[in-house]
Amino acid sequence: MPRIIISGGGTGGHIFPAIAIADAIKQKAPDAEILFVGANGRMEMERVPKAGYVIMGLDVVGFQRKFTLKNLLFPFKLAKSMWQAVQIVRSFNPDIAVGVGGYASGPVLRIANSFGVKTVLQEQNSYAGVTNKLLAKAASLICVAYDKMDRFFPASKIIFTGNPIRKDLAHGTMSVTDARLNLGLNPDKKTILVFGGSLGAKTINEAVAHHAETIIADTNVQWYWQVGGGYFDQYKDHKLAQAPNVKVVGFIEDMKSAYFAADLVVCRAGALTISELAVMGKASILVPSPNVAEDHQTVNAMSLVNKEAAMMLKDVEIKNNFISDVNKLMSDDNMRQRFATNIKYFARNDAAEVIADRVLTLING
Repeated sequence: MPRIIISGGGTGGHIFPAIAIADAIKQKAPDAEILFVGANGRMEMERVPKAGYVIMGLDVVGFQRKFTLKNLLFPFKLAKSMWQAVQIVRSFNPDIAVGVGGYASGPVLRIANSFGVKTVLQEQNSYAGVTNKLLAKAASLICVAYDKMDRFFPASKIIFTGNPIRKDLAHGTMSVTDARLNLGLNPDKKTILVFGGSLGAKTINEAVAHHAETIIADTNVQWYWQVGGGYFDQYKDHKLAQAPNVKVVGFIEDMKSAYFAADLVVCRAGALTISELAVMGKASILVPSPNVAEDHQTVNAMSLVNKEAAMMLKDVEIKNNFISDVNKLMSDDNMRQRFATNIKYFARNDAAEVIADRVLTLING
């Protein structure tokens, strides 16, 4: 009976690949015991149990890049989380530990290595995170989704797998009509999906709100707008939320329907989002977040722009250029179709299965 720890989280970009890997492992090894380890207070502590898995939390926090008093607590939180990781690894006694990035990944994999447990890293982005770079030396295997990752990791340990995505997206299908009806939308209207990741994006929300009059006036197009849980109270009573052609939600539970319903997607350029857009074959306007290490979302987005697979809009320009770029794509069916076709070059819908195979192979020696 294989015993596996999967650690990491913080955002949907870490959590959903982790759950996809776990699902693939259980499909291949139904007797596997899987324990998730996340960070207390982060969204994985809610999302993972909903997916049917047990999760334990560490009192770990991230180190802020800007000076803040919270950084004074960082060494103490880190020491506590390391001790918690020791207790978890000792009691669960895993055969292998898989890190998907995020605050909890570092302490758990570092302690697992110190106990002689094999470790696997899953790096989603085109620019490796600090935690994974530190853990790479001791890892048995590093699963990546972009070329040229030997800039960060030992080439002998790298395997190109792509990013794991939600099972219902990787292998599901649905008609556009059913998808729109599932979301409470008009099945006959062109649809724009806007979201800023699982937590929302302030500047994207502000850009949509800034162009409210234009959006409301064009009744031939409908909008499905995820503002993020932290912004829902701010926008739930906005005039856009009262418009018949706009639906405002805090979080999208049914992402499958949202993708199938959309003619155009406006979103951040996180690695998981790009992997989902590629598998779903969706035309998109990517707005890279400026608040990420080494501006890696711009690198992610440009990999698509260079293949004529998406349009990119800089965060600092979104307020002024948002509606003109949206209208440009919505009025040009050929351009949208070209983007939708070309982005499939980046699609890997078997990533979770490939990673699961390699994890189980490592366990079996």
